[in-house]
Amino acid sequence: MPVDQMNGVELYWEQRGSGSPLLFCNGSGLTLQDIRPLLDPLTASFDLLAWDYRGFGRSAPVTHPYTMADVAADAAGLLEITGWESCRVIGASFGGMVAQEFAVTYPQRVERLALACTSAGGEGGSSYPLQKLLELPPGQRVAAELKVVDSRWDQRWLAAHPGDRAIAERMTAAGQDQQDPAAVAAYTAQLHAREGHDVWDRLGAITCPVLVGYGNYDGIAPARNSEMIASRIRGAELHGYEGGHGFLFQDPAALPAFVAFLQAPTS
Repeated sequence: MPVDQMNGVELYWEQRGSGSPLLFCNGSGLTLQDIRPLLDPLTASFDLLAWDYRGFGRSAPVTHPYTMADVAADAAGLLEITGWESCRVIGASFGGMVAQEFAVTYPQRVERLALACTSAGGEGGSSYPLQKLLELPPGQRVAAELKVVDSRWDQRWLAAHPGDRAIAERMTAAGQDQQDPAAVAAYTAQLHAREGHDVWDRLGAITCPVLVGYGNYDGIAPARNSEMIASRIRGAELHGYEGGHGFLFQDPAALPAFVAFLQAPTS
């Protein structure tokens, strides 16, 4: 898969599968490889386009700060390269912020929009400030992070729920790259972009069908934040799922519901 220049940055991207064109916007601190268990099922139903954010995975290292608008422009650059005039869009967590910024900036390019465990920012509510976790001693950080991802997650819960335990272990393994200076720089820049996210006053620009989903035990993007997003977009569907910030993996009904929504006709 190629690496191309977009907005002066070299970004790695992938296009796989067949079906309706679908742009995937990843969560914070994650590479495409980290999220492969979610990407692979989507390729069975869609012509899937996804990329490693600036500084992550096989994209070039971060050299300067950037904003959420810059990330949305990166996504627009991908559409130019692939020749898509419009597409369906799915974004989870940080990716949901990117997807919102993309949708309010380029509403004519979005056919259907699915948002998972995310926030609008501003008066619509912000997601948990992850930079606070970086201030904790390493011994406390992992436990605090797991608890904010899913309020049920403690040692007893994870011992009794192997599926959740596997998700938690995968998250912990992905975070180990934060010992690398380039990875730290990439994550820090991403957190700064995330901190400035605010589309609350612009959500009315979105006119396509929208699905907003949240996990009932999510401490990063609580249910209230999804409710606020849905209240701002005419006709938006709002659904809660059994899980935390990773409900797309936790609730067996979640991913099929998102796929069905994204596959529906555009008119």
